[in-house]
Parts: sequence; C-alpha cells; structure tokens
Amino acid sequence: MKTTLDISDELLARAKALAAKERTTLTRMIEEGLALRLRGKRSRPVSELKALPVSPRDGGLVRGIDGTTNRSMLDAADA
Repeated sequence: MKTTLDISDELLARAKALAAKERTTLTRMIEEGLALRLRGKRSRPVSELKALPVSPRDGGLVRGIDGTTNRSMLDAADA
C-alpha cells in the first residue's frame, strides 16, 4: 500500500543515512519501526521504560544482562 507521510527533514535525512549504512530501504525501516511500536508490551514510549540495573561495583550492567543484544536489554528494562 502506498501512503504519504509528513516527516521532519532532519529525521528523514538521518533515517536515509542509516538505511544506506545498513543496506536496507527506508520503507523497511519504517515497517520495522511500526512493527516494534505495535507489539504488545513493547508499545510503550521509551520514556516509560525503567532504568537498566547498573552494578554499583563497576558501573556496568549487572550480571545476566547482555549489553550486545536488544532483546536482553529490553527484557531487563521490562523487568
């Protein structure tokens, strides 16, 4: 389906640059973003996510959270 979106110039430029860097299309990025927002428990604004638990000992993430995967980080933020 085709549609028209009104997106700020700055946001569009950043999105196009990222799409090119990741060798994907702007359409694909928009679809992924919408899918993420429409997923049940992940549809909350980022501002509503809890802070990630940080180790008071070394300042890094607490044991059990893999900072290299989005799934681990999102699950920790939802806990």
